[in-house]
Amino acid sequence: MPKNKKTKKPFDINNMTPEEQLKFEIAEELGLGAKVLENGWRSLTSKESGRIGGLITKRKREMQKEAAGQNTDSV
Repeated sequence: MPKNKKTKKPFDINNMTPEEQLKFEIAEELGLGAKVLENGWRSLTSKESGRIGGLITKRKREMQKEAAGQNTDSV
């Protein structure tokens, strides 16, 4: 039996963490939502995955800046 074989977990759109929700939301914006639902995240090319990762990072930075801006405004 092979070691470290990743088991394929079914993609459940109704039971996602906030990070997974953001990832799927971005995938949908890029037109990849149907592909992910049909074949899972592993079906994406490295270019598609990298684009999603880059947009996740960008969006997280924007959310941090907004949160920091709101904290300084209320003081």
